[in-house]
Amino acid sequence: MEMLEERACRLAEEQDAAATRERERIAREMHDILAHSMSLVVVQAEAGPVAVRTDPDKAEEVFDNISATARDALAQLRRTLGVLRSEEPERQPQPSIEGLPPLVDSVRRAGLAATLEQHGERRPVPAHLAATAYRIVQESLTNTVKHAGANSISIELMWLDNALNLEIRDDGQGPADDGGPGGRGLIGMRERVSAAGGELTCGPGPDGVGFRVAASLPLQ
Repeated sequence: MEMLEERACRLAEEQDAAATRERERIAREMHDILAHSMSLVVVQAEAGPVAVRTDPDKAEEVFDNISATARDALAQLRRTLGVLRSEEPERQPQPSIEGLPPLVDSVRRAGLAATLEQHGERRPVPAHLAATAYRIVQESLTNTVKHAGANSISIELMWLDNALNLEIRDDGQGPADDGGPGGRGLIGMRERVSAAGGELTCGPGPDGVGFRVAASLPLQ
C-alpha cells in the first residue's frame, strides 16, 4: 500500500509538472502571436491618418496590411486555442526558418527598415528548434517595433557545424523589453532557448547603440 501511495503521489506530481509546462508553452505562443501582430497593427493604424491626408494610395496599402496582419493573428490564435478545446487537436505546421522572410517583410510594410541575412551552409533543423529560432526573431522584431523607437533592424543567421547562431540588432534607444510587469518577451525567449539547450544574451548593441539579441541553438 505504501508503494502504491508513493507511486500515485509521483504520478500526480508528474502530471502537475506536465500541465504547468503546457500552460507555459501556450502562454508563450499566445504572447508571441498577439504582441507581434497587434504591435504591427498599432504602428500602421497610427500612420494611416497621415497617409490618408498625404498619399491616398499609400493609405490603402496601410489598411490592407492591417487587415492581413489581423487575419493572420486570428488564424494563429484559433490553431493555438484548438489545442485547449480538443483532446486530439489537429497538428498544424510549426513556425519555421522558411517563415522568416515573410515575417521580416511584415515589419518592412510597417515602416521599419529590416534586413535578413544567412551565412554558412544551411543544415536540417528539428521542428522544435526551427520554431524556437522563428519565435526569437519574432519577439525581437516585436520589441523593436513597440519599444525601441528604431529606424532599422538586422537579422543574421549563422550556420555552424554544430549550432545555429542568431543575432538581431536595432538602432533604437536601448533595451526594448526589461521583462518587468507586462513585459514577458525576454523572459519567454530565455525559456525557449533554455528548453532547446542553447544560450541567449541580450544587451546594448556595439558602442552602446541600440539593442542586441544573440542566441546559439545546438544542432546536435
